[in-house]
Amino acid sequence: MTRPPTDPALLVLADGRFPAGGHAHSGGVESAVRAGRVGDARTLEAFCTGRLHTTGLTAAALAAAAAGATDPLVLDHAAEIRTPSPALRAASRRLGRQLLRAARAAWPDPALERLAGAAPGGAHQPVVFGVVAAAAGLSPADAATAVAYESVSGPVTACVRLLGLDPFEAAAVLARLAPPVAAIAREAVAAAATGDVDLLPTLGAPLLDLAAEDHARWPVRLFAT
Repeated sequence: MTRPPTDPALLVLADGRFPAGGHAHSGGVESAVRAGRVGDARTLEAFCTGRLHTTGLTAAALAAAAAGATDPLVLDHAAEIRTPSPALRAASRRLGRQLLRAARAAWPDPALERLAGAAPGGAHQPVVFGVVAAAAGLSPADAATAVAYESVSGPVTACVRLLGLDPFEAAAVLARLAPPVAAIAREAVAAAATGDVDLLPTLGAPLLDLAAEDHARWPVRLFAT
């Protein structure tokens, strides 16, 4: 079966070089490396798989809902209560603010201006991602796929620096994660399609939350989270 072509706007938005600030974050893997839980491609893949099926699914569903017709401020509250760690809450809002700033330059749209005015301190990153995706003409499925992919690509990219991981091995990890990323995106879209914010996934990862709080107190670190 021939697949439909990918909208180039999705490639721009999902590109790690898009100035949305994600390059400064490891997705929790810096803490995992220091704790000895991640030390090679195999353990990195296991870490990413866990992250994808928990916080990755939750974020992807929020993005899919925001790319649809759901009020982003309602979703922002939903994101807040799904993020127990104060450090991760603050980071998510910083990333959301940076993403919105970049998107307003790339895809000027009244919806982006309204969100900027309603949440001057920054809305949560997955919610902003969904609103930006809609402004760029993308679908909820596009938004969910990009956010699910980001949940694993960030840690994998970080480990090239943290572990000196061979970039070819890193690429192979991402390639193996592609099918589960697609499956998580489909699950996220199905949850968002209900139109009920209370039915969106609430999956979390307590160890990531605890590690984020500890990481925030490190005097020296490579990544913000």
